[in-house]
Parts: sequence; C-alpha cells; structure tokens
Amino acid sequence: MERNLVRLPDRAQVRLEDGERWFEASKEASGPVQYQAGDVRLELKMEQDALAAYLTAAQTPLLEVVLAWDCMVEEDALLLGDHWERGYGDLFWKKKDEAGVMPWYFLESRKCACIGYGVKVRPGAMCWWEVKGRSVLLHLDVRCGGDGVLLQGRTLKMAEVLMRQYGTEDAFEAARLFCGSMCTDSICPAKPLYGSNNWYYAYGSSSREELLRDASYLASLTKGIEDRPFMVIDDGWQSGHSSSYNGGPWDQANADYGDMAQLASEFKALDVRPGIWFRPLFDLSGKIPQEWRLARDGGVLDISVPEALEHVKEDVRRIRGWGYELIKHDFSTFDLFGRWGMQMGSELTRGGWHFADVSRTSAEIIGSFYRAVKEAAQDVLVLGCNCIGHLGAGLMEANRTGDDTSGVEWERTRKMGVNTLAFRLPQQGSFFAADADCVGITDKIPWEKNRQWMELLAESATPFFVSVKPGTLDQGQEEELKRAYRKAAHATQTAVPLDWKDSAQPAKWLLGGAVRQFRW
Repeated sequence: MERNLVRLPDRAQVRLEDGERWFEASKEASGPVQYQAGDVRLELKMEQDALAAYLTAAQTPLLEVVLAWDCMVEEDALLLGDHWERGYGDLFWKKKDEAGVMPWYFLESRKCACIGYGVKVRPGAMCWWEVKGRSVLLHLDVRCGGDGVLLQGRTLKMAEVLMRQYGTEDAFEAARLFCGSMCTDSICPAKPLYGSNNWYYAYGSSSREELLRDASYLASLTKGIEDRPFMVIDDGWQSGHSSSYNGGPWDQANADYGDMAQLASEFKALDVRPGIWFRPLFDLSGKIPQEWRLARDGGVLDISVPEALEHVKEDVRRIRGWGYELIKHDFSTFDLFGRWGMQMGSELTRGGWHFADVSRTSAEIIGSFYRAVKEAAQDVLVLGCNCIGHLGAGLMEANRTGDDTSGVEWERTRKMGVNTLAFRLPQQGSFFAADADCVGITDKIPWEKNRQWMELLAESATPFFVSVKPGTLDQGQEEELKRAYRKAAHATQTAVPLDWKDSAQPAKWLLGGAVRQFRW
C-alpha cells in the first residue's frame, strides 16, 4: 500500500553569493504558497502527486534553495542514498548520522515500512538530501557552473518533490516502486542489451583486424540467438588518440582502424550489431573555436553555447550515418565539473567560473545536452557513461551506473560491479537499462571469480557485456560463456539482492525464482 507523505516544508532558505536569507512565507486564501527574500521569490504548490518548487529573481545571483521538513525520520532508521553520477563501490544502507550527502533521492527503512524521498527526473536544479536529527533537508543547487545563476526575471521550475511510504518490509520492492514514481517516461531498449566490448583486455590498444576478430568470436559465441549482440568499439579509434589523450576530434579514425563506416558494415556482415564509444566534450584540436570552449577548461566544449551543442549533434549524426546502432558517450560529467562524482559531495565544482549562458542552471544545461544527443541519435541506442542518471532518465536507453570494473584486479570488479548492480538495480527499467559494466576476462583474474560475476550479471536482466580475447578460454569455459550469453539474451526477471542491508557487496541473490549464494 502506497501513501503520499509530501507536504509543505517547515522552513525555507536561499543561499546567495553574499550569504543566506530566510524566506518569509505568505499564503492567500487559495493557491500556492509564496516566499519572499528581497527580489527572490520561491513558490510552492501541489501538482498532482508532487510538491513543485519554482524560483525567480530579478537581478540577484542565486546559489541554492534549502527546504526543511521537521519530525520525519525515525531515530533508528537505515538510509540508502543515491550518487551524483556513477556509484564508486560506496552505495549501501547507513545509519542516519553516517548518511551525509544523498543526491536525488534516498530511502528510509523502518521496521514495517519503507519511505522514499526524492525529486522527479530531469529537474531544473542539482538536488541533494541530508538528514539532521529527525529533520529532512532538500538542497536545490541552482548554480550555473560554480557561480550563481542569473534568472533575470525568468521563473525556474527547480524540482517536483516526492515522498512516498510503502507498507512493506521489502525495501528492494519499495525502491523499485519509488524509482518508477520518479520517472514515468523511460526509453529502455525493447530487447535485452548484451554483447562485447574489448576494453578490459585491450585497454585502448586495438586495431581493425583485432576488432573484426573479436566480432567474429562474439558471433560464434552467440550463434543461434535470434536477437543479435552488440560489438562495441571503445576508446582508441579516433584520429588523435595516444596513450595520454582520449579526446576528439571525432570526424575520422586513425590508420589502425581505417574507414569507420566500412568497419560497421563488416560487423553487420559477421552478424553482430556495431556500437561505438566517444568522448563528445573534450577536444584539444584546433578545429574548435575558442568561443565554444569552457572558461574553466579550454579543452572542454561549453554546451551552453548553441554552436558547440550543434557541433556535438553533428558528431552524433556522423556516427549514426556510419551505420553504428549504439552510441556510448563518456566523460561529460567530469569534463563539465572538473570532478568525479565521488569528489563532489555538497559542492559539485569549484567556484569562480560559469557557463557562457549565465541565465541557465547547470542542471538545465546538462539536460539540454542529453536531449540534443538523443535527438541526433534518433533510433540509435544511447548508452551514457559518467552521466548524471537523474538528468538523463528518459533521454538515454541505457546508462553505466557504476565506476569501471576491471580485467586486471578482481577486487575492483567486486567493489564496483557487485555494489553497483545491487544498489542501482531499482533503476533498471524505471530510469533506463542500468549497466553495471563488463565482465573483464583475462588470465589476471581467476576464472572461478569472474564466472560468478558473469553468471549474476547474465541473469540479472540488466545489460551484459563481456571483454574476452579470442583464445583465452578453454573449451569448458567457453561453453559457460555461451550459456551466459543465452541467459542474458532472454533474461526478463530482475534479480534481487537479498542481503543488501547487511553487505556492500551482497552475496545472496534471488535469480529466476531461486536463491543463489556467491563467494566474492
């Protein structure tokens, strides 16, 4: 049974460049509640099942709005927060005094209920929650880069706030339902997303010949499966690639890869679907005008500049025209903010810089970037990596939900892969296809460890990609991989981590109606 708990906050505050101001509330006999602080106006009103928050100001630069609700969280509750972008092996249930910054949404687990606090996807502010005592605070970061946004009289819809109570002891099911409430327009792939990506054995050192060999091997491993797999080309194909540089331009390949349209055609002739990686916002070549570049970092495109955003769309259209059916775009959050998600906390980036368009928030600018990529991609699948899932839900079919696994260190795969799969799994199908990253098969990782990760991922109904060099596996191992591909291609029932309240790397899982115990 679901119960709506959202109500007006008990306090509201605005952060400006010269300090903080408390809002003074005024309410008419009917209609929304308005709060005023100088020329800054906050308006809150119920819209269907959510509390919508609107903000406007004439001249004042705005940093953040804070809404506070008293007497909400129980003393002994456990909390599960989300992350700014990918998870870094650090998602797990915590005591409330240990929870810290919780971007986008969090869950409170009680004895006989679970409560979700969050904002609907694609808000106009970068949103994060914190718990102080029994009070819940929602921070609505409206900066433009690291400086205050100048709305210039425009009204910004910052967020639609949701609070839901689920009368169940099953916190995983509550999390899944709450994610479904936050996003009602996801564009997930129509069929299971699976295949190969050679990154975790090649790490960018590859060629046309090696990729064709990989594609042929993938075709043999998946022979007889009606829905064909993707062979994804990762970093290394671009003309300017080197061991110390993985940026653009993205208009042609280097000599090791040759004609990219021809390579896509050759993949299709081998009966696999072509996919490709690129880093759209980083380009040190002389092909990008200075006025299109970010003031904070001259190597990064300023996507608030219309011409720079159009340049990105041209790259996507070109790649689509080459015949690629999946486009993976990477690094954009790091490129734009200069920080990884694990480094952000309550401050996403350093102060003292802004996008060229100072009238829009970072959230709005990034959302327009994701929308532009999808518009240019059209029917090509978009897989985000180092993307902000809450801003990309509904604008990308799939999203990498955790930091990199590994073909070298099992500990990294255990930490990142298993943790990501378990704690971002409620987003699967609700936001997008939640990609927990690859199975990196090399002789540096024991097969008995990788086999477990492979089996869990294949039966989870999430994206399943494998990095394996032809000739690495013996006959028995190869048969196991073939079975995993068949399971991944037909998986429909989402896995459930049964011990996720007790471990950051759950070992007890419900898979296809049966309980499985793994030894990580």
